[in-house]
Amino acid sequence: MTAAPSSMPTNAIPQQSESSAKQTDRLPILKIFSLLAFLGFFAGLMLALFYAGTDATQGQVQRVFYVHVSAFSGATVAFFTALVGGAAYLRTRSVKWDTLSLAAVEVGFTLSLITLITGMVWARPTWNTWWTWDPRLTSAAIMTLTYAAYFMLRGGIDNADRRRSFAAVYSILAITTVIITFMITRIRPDTIHPVVIGPSPVNAKGSFEMATNMSATLGMNSAIWCCLVTPALIWWRIRLENLTRRVEQARLNNLSN
Repeated sequence: MTAAPSSMPTNAIPQQSESSAKQTDRLPILKIFSLLAFLGFFAGLMLALFYAGTDATQGQVQRVFYVHVSAFSGATVAFFTALVGGAAYLRTRSVKWDTLSLAAVEVGFTLSLITLITGMVWARPTWNTWWTWDPRLTSAAIMTLTYAAYFMLRGGIDNADRRRSFAAVYSILAITTVIITFMITRIRPDTIHPVVIGPSPVNAKGSFEMATNMSATLGMNSAIWCCLVTPALIWWRIRLENLTRRVEQARLNNLSN
């Protein structure tokens, strides 16, 4: 009896093997990059704890800002990366761009949660409350919830092509919440959130002047999170997604045989 032809493409397994070889080849580079990211993170933390001066008004709690601002900076990089991935997927329909967008949103969402949590830790001794409906805090919460809905969107669509297309469009539209969150302290006069990067026409309650060593520490930490920590996390998440896809492909191949 002649076996029925498989519905799987004949080149599926060679493609997976080639992809696996590429990932194996790049793993040492990823490990080196991840080590640099860890060392950078540790160096930035040491700068925040021991090099930067203590704010005269806020005291030691101001050091939380070096993680708070850096996490938001990293989240911004991740969300713009998701936008690029989404736009590239709509143009090319290549799955690798959808994988990039998904990985970037997951990393950005995690960093957004870190931003919110560290902001609450800072707010408690500074404003005597864990949360207030300040424009900046509210916009940051809306941004985080907007990207949380991205996962609900992907989970609610069964068709893979439609799921990727809708997710790509969503990642492009959602970037507006990031821009609004970044600009809100410069366009809303009623915010009590401090402006710690760049000049501001608003003398917001709770703002503080930064000494040279404090500005350098904040800039260094933000650069490390943007250029090392966030890309390393996205790279690992892409690798995990590719491994998951190959396992699923192998499972389908076994079922078809």
